[in-house]
Amino acid sequence: MTHLGTKTIETDRLCLRKLSVNDAEAMYKNWASDSEVTKYLTWPPHESIETTKKLLSLWSKDYRKEDCYQWGIELKSIGEVIGTISVVGKKDEIDMVHIGYCIGRAWWHQGIMTEALSAIIDFFFNEVGCNRIESRHDTNNPHSGDVMKKCGMRVEGTKRSADINNQGICDVTEYAILRCDHL
Repeated sequence: MTHLGTKTIETDRLCLRKLSVNDAEAMYKNWASDSEVTKYLTWPPHESIETTKKLLSLWSKDYRKEDCYQWGIELKSIGEVIGTISVVGKKDEIDMVHIGYCIGRAWWHQGIMTEALSAIIDFFFNEVGCNRIESRHDTNNPHSGDVMKKCGMRVEGTKRSADINNQGICDVTEYAILRCDHL
């Protein structure tokens, strides 16, 4: 893979871009403080905007690394971020990235995350040179898997008691798409 870092990617409705401390208010309000959004995630809802600012400050430093991929999902029509999509794991030796994402509840079931993930898949195959893109979800959160399926990812199996999130130990369904699937 040729790592390029978090480049701005535009779609019809979205601008996927680096986040900054200036996004703290929108991030906190739109998703980071919502226990329904974080229900199946590995981090708890932010208790204050200060928590959000600290996290964004850390991420801003990470952007210096070419293998850092952390996008804010900005909805163009409102001009603010409504979620994130990022690489949460990678294996350079097999040209693989693992994608994680979340979006504010007000924007669920509108095809926004499918649009974002599809753009990220194109970026990793066409620009970075990935061979494999994978993701997973808690089996109790099937809508996340629906996003993966709509983007051409295939179910590779379910692992029992294989992860932990804010609900505790959970089963996870794993998905992947290979470069040869995407052509």
